[in-house]
Amino acid sequence: MEVSDAISSESGSSIYRYPGFLPFLIGRLASVCALQIQAVVVAWQVYDATRDPLSLACVGLAQFIPMLLLLLPAGDLIDRYDRKRILAVSWAVEALCGGLLLWLSLGDTLNTAAIYAVLALFGCARAFTGPTLQSLLPQVVPRERLAAAIAANSMIMRGATIAGPLFGGGLYALGGGPLSYAFCMAAFLLGLGLLRWVPVRFAEPLKTLEATAWQRFTAGIVFIRSRPIVLGTISLDLFAVLLGGVVALLPIYAQEVLQVGPEGLGALRSAMAIGEVLVGLYLSVRPFDRHVGLTMFAAVALFGLANLVFALSSLFWLSFLALLVAGGADMVSMYIRSSLIQFSTPDAMRGRVNAVNMLFIGSSNELGEFRAGSSAAWFGTVPAAVLGALCTLTVTGGWMWGFKSLRRVDRFEDASPAAVPEAPAIPQHEGAAAV
Repeated sequence: MEVSDAISSESGSSIYRYPGFLPFLIGRLASVCALQIQAVVVAWQVYDATRDPLSLACVGLAQFIPMLLLLLPAGDLIDRYDRKRILAVSWAVEALCGGLLLWLSLGDTLNTAAIYAVLALFGCARAFTGPTLQSLLPQVVPRERLAAAIAANSMIMRGATIAGPLFGGGLYALGGGPLSYAFCMAAFLLGLGLLRWVPVRFAEPLKTLEATAWQRFTAGIVFIRSRPIVLGTISLDLFAVLLGGVVALLPIYAQEVLQVGPEGLGALRSAMAIGEVLVGLYLSVRPFDRHVGLTMFAAVALFGLANLVFALSSLFWLSFLALLVAGGADMVSMYIRSSLIQFSTPDAMRGRVNAVNMLFIGSSNELGEFRAGSSAAWFGTVPAAVLGALCTLTVTGGWMWGFKSLRRVDRFEDASPAAVPEAPAIPQHEGAAAV
């Protein structure tokens, strides 16, 4: 049977049965679990050794600053070289970091300076891992299966985000830092080994760019600005999360508004993730491809309304339900956003565009927590949450008016490069290598 015939016959089956997708998914699941476990264990060890809250901030900064500095150059390299090899190298470096943390945890005293140095190296690797994974996926599955693959991928990430910290706490209680870091190292090596069974079928020929390094690094930003669909999609998510997120306020709500204690706080924190996983599981089996622009705006509006209900609620069950709905709406938005970005971006630009997208997502999460906390300090907890939800609804209405092309998108294919104006070209010539 010809390859094209085989691909055609596979198109009607479940995305999980598509050749190469399941090893890709398991590898990513292993790496995300390892990331979550390592984050929990490192934070616990460092704080236990220092008893200084500032040390926890240093744990985050040690990873975030290298990522911030390297994301744009990483996107350029991802578009110029073999993405599968870049992912292999980044996972190998992350496995090395797990081994170094294992070695450091075997000593009598914890060397926090060395821990920060290892975390900085880990942050460098993460700058490549995220954009590479997003850019490699469209080279593994065909365009007609891409939306279902994105839904499954998003669901797995959220599931790992829930299970990883719980599993990490259990590992640490069972065998301390050495057992936890040994598991993380093994998980990264598992992802690395599974890449052998991930065929790259849909890659375009690599191109050697003749532009300056600065032009290449900023090409993702230039491209996003030239495509209203991509710009509207990314900026809508940025401001919706930045202005309307309530996760940072959950401890205050649990103690002072709902009066449910730490168990209730754990349930509230899991509510959004449960909603995301349930909707993600459904979308991975029953993806949709009609009225995607309007559906995205509706999902973001529902996210804002659910957060408004949470902000005004004094009943635990209603607050839990509101966060569950907000999580489900966020998964729909994430599914559409990721699909539109992938369909709108030529393969040769995916690394740089996904790097910028990752930068936006990271900024919205970090700054969103700061915004929520500072607003609660200035206006009070409930007024801050209400104001944030109203801002999300205002942003949704403004973006519907300002980005008409995004609102009018019916199918994901309508956002493909052939269906929208071309971005400003960067001088280039064909290279001889292919993925």
